[in-house]
Amino acid sequence: MVRIEELKSRVREAGGPELLERLEWLDAERVRPPVEAPFVRAPERGTRPDFDVVLAGGGLSLLFAPVLADLGLKVGVFERGRAAVVHREWNISGSELGPLTASGLFRPQEVESLIVARYEHGVCRWHGGREYPVRGALDHALDAGRLLAEVRRRAEHRGVSFHEQHTLTGLAEGPEAVRLHFERGEGGRAEVTARLVLDARGVSSPYATADLLCPTVGGVLSGLREGTAPDELNPRVGDILVTTEGVEEGRQHIWEGFPGRPGEATVYLFYYAPAREVRGEHALLRLYGRFFERLGRYKRGEPRLLRPTFGYIPGWSRLVPPPRAPGRRVVLVGDAAARHSPLTYCGFGAMVRSFLPGARAIAAALQDGGVPTGPVVHDTPLHAVTGLLAFFMALPSREPTRRGEVNELLDTAFAALHDMGNETYAALIKDQMRGTDFVRFLHLIARRRPRVYRDVLTVAGFGPRALVRWLEGLSRAVLQLPASDT
Repeated sequence: MVRIEELKSRVREAGGPELLERLEWLDAERVRPPVEAPFVRAPERGTRPDFDVVLAGGGLSLLFAPVLADLGLKVGVFERGRAAVVHREWNISGSELGPLTASGLFRPQEVESLIVARYEHGVCRWHGGREYPVRGALDHALDAGRLLAEVRRRAEHRGVSFHEQHTLTGLAEGPEAVRLHFERGEGGRAEVTARLVLDARGVSSPYATADLLCPTVGGVLSGLREGTAPDELNPRVGDILVTTEGVEEGRQHIWEGFPGRPGEATVYLFYYAPAREVRGEHALLRLYGRFFERLGRYKRGEPRLLRPTFGYIPGWSRLVPPPRAPGRRVVLVGDAAARHSPLTYCGFGAMVRSFLPGARAIAAALQDGGVPTGPVVHDTPLHAVTGLLAFFMALPSREPTRRGEVNELLDTAFAALHDMGNETYAALIKDQMRGTDFVRFLHLIARRRPRVYRDVLTVAGFGPRALVRWLEGLSRAVLQLPASDT
């Protein structure tokens, strides 16, 4: 194993001292014991709240703010750093961009101006197997920085107030409102009340208790060699899921990459793991060390890191109970809720699908004097069954003779998916596959790999309760019933 000091030197040389400093802070924050929350007095009945809705966190979930304001609610955004700041680009299926205009936030030509690249198709490719192209899925790259800056500008125009350098450290729920306690940047404190809180703090939320975690590193790069070979950057093709080796260090590492502006591409390296296992220090630092060391296997060239991106993305397998808020007036959104696909973790697509119907559900509930019941974020019934595959990828066998097992299974699965036709293939990537098609998908996999169920169901930690939950989820997916939240 590479020594930590050597890793630090490698990351410092490739990404600069600021990247190393930010990585070390986030890794240390991950293992730091939780700070005891201050006592917060619950607001009494009849308290006049400062806000209808407080959004705790100013990242991608900022999309909720201007829509809620348009629906007549007083909204405040409280962010521990700077709101509406992003260091990456996002990709999404072109057909999924509709809510940006349906919400009234953007005109069609404004959405068009945010698109920095389109692809003819995307690919999934597993080490030792074939390449499986798909059209119409994750085929547009957006200028994420401009998108969030514009969302903030439109939110402010609608009366949303922004409060930066405010870290939420405690809250207490009363019969009609929630009181929130914030630590401010210069050592000050503040308390506000709201009828409802949207917790958009991602993995830093104490309620983000999903069972899977996806450590992710990478960023926007220049200098990759352009061409049509698998290890070259093709400006007209996006890589959705790609592996370049089998299980190493007990992890199946996966690449994602998609072109952006001319000469640039966004590239990530990540793996799935049980959240309880990602507790050691330097997890992101070690992954970045691997990123810089192995990037040449994925894409050749003389890469230069323009904007780094890294973090922990929580994911819920649906095989255990979901993350839960502490009360009726706290609603989890974004990564804190972990309701995006357990297989692809496409948080941007999930948020675009969620913010408009979610905001409308919140406004309707508050208008009637109540609170939303159940999650307000998108969660298709199919997620209840694809979570098993994510669980399998998070716990690969550590036996040297079985290091290619995950890739072999995935190659079989995507070969079957590809043979089912582009419409079905794209539907899975976009969280739109019908339950009956998924059953047919499972049948095709089993015909090609008869031991598939033994391989997946014998994963360590997969017990009878998880099996019952999975079978219930499969029934819901087939019948197109709403996803269970228990």
